[in-house]
Amino acid sequence: MIASLSVRAADAGKGKTLFQQNCASCHNVHKQVTGPALKGVEERWSDKKLLHQWIHNSSSVVASGDAYAVKLFNDFNKQVMPGFPAFTDADIDDILAYIADESTKEVGPKKGDGPTPGGSTEDGGNNSLLFGIITLILAIVALILMQINSNLNKLAGDKDGVPTPDPVPFYKNKAYIALVILLLFIVGGYYTINGAIGLGRQKDYMPEQPIFYSHKVHAGVNQINCLYCHAGAEKSKHAMIPSENICMNCHKTISEYGGADLYTAEGKKVNGTAEIQKLYDHVGWDKKAQAYTKPGKPIQWTRIHNLPDHVYFNHSQHVVAGKQQCQTCHGAITEMDEVHQFAELSMGWCVNCHRTTKVQFADNKYYSIFEQFHQQVKEGKIDSVTVEMVGGTECQKCHY
Repeated sequence: MIASLSVRAADAGKGKTLFQQNCASCHNVHKQVTGPALKGVEERWSDKKLLHQWIHNSSSVVASGDAYAVKLFNDFNKQVMPGFPAFTDADIDDILAYIADESTKEVGPKKGDGPTPGGSTEDGGNNSLLFGIITLILAIVALILMQINSNLNKLAGDKDGVPTPDPVPFYKNKAYIALVILLLFIVGGYYTINGAIGLGRQKDYMPEQPIFYSHKVHAGVNQINCLYCHAGAEKSKHAMIPSENICMNCHKTISEYGGADLYTAEGKKVNGTAEIQKLYDHVGWDKKAQAYTKPGKPIQWTRIHNLPDHVYFNHSQHVVAGKQQCQTCHGAITEMDEVHQFAELSMGWCVNCHRTTKVQFADNKYYSIFEQFHQQVKEGKIDSVTVEMVGGTECQKCHY
């Protein structure tokens, strides 16, 4: 009984935060996205310890030969689920509690069958517009009623023989004019502030590229490691746009596309072989002669993810020291035929991530200098350390 009282109750609210920061890019509770739908996930595993191990390191569970783990691995084209070794058992229980709570809720009807860049709809923006229209209508009705009331008072006064001055037309009434000016000031200020806050943000930005390059085909179906093309992600501040010779390592021999049909976001069918030919045209490759016969010219890719000049961001720090997966910031990249900006990449978005993301202290020499935190973890005073606790929300970390 005493032992049972010491067990920590799962916190679905905390689990929701962890889920949205770490899992939502690949998983949905009610439907399959990059990974399976998570409703009833605990019932699908024979042992909860195996589920915890799967979340920490899915490859180890597959290697153990567990039947369900192997089936899951094969069902999703042998795509390895990113591990979360920094999660404590309590963190996982919080996430499972959130999933269980969310599973009881009904799924609302879809607004449309077509895909939306970023995978979500902005209900909040629609509601704000609706509330604004309702407020405007009510304000107009109120002005009309006030004018009617003024006219009725004059009629009643005339009937009783009490002289009443003619009502001032609403467009000359100083009170009405002041009210309209105040209303315009509030509405104008609201949209000005929102516009200023959103200045430079380009969530869901998806430009047309000079060559239709499908991350879904390369990183998803063919499981090419992200670091093969973006080698700078673990070594440099910038992830790096791969040079054409990296493409040609494979496409010297792969000159025709024979996979699933490709479509643009507008639904236009893409000829994959013709897109490979565009690559050949840029590098000057003659597939018949199997040689470079013309001078090459650079591919003018359009950059998608941009941060202001005064913001410091280092890919290697997040990938190597922070152990972050590409999907944390870039979304379900292995499901994107055309890449779009998944996250806002705003200051608030980054700060919230730093407040909730756990630092992986174990086997991570980068954090060996934080002896006090290591000692507190050993003594049980704290169960984990967040990025915020090691200075991740200090101004000078990102602005210099």
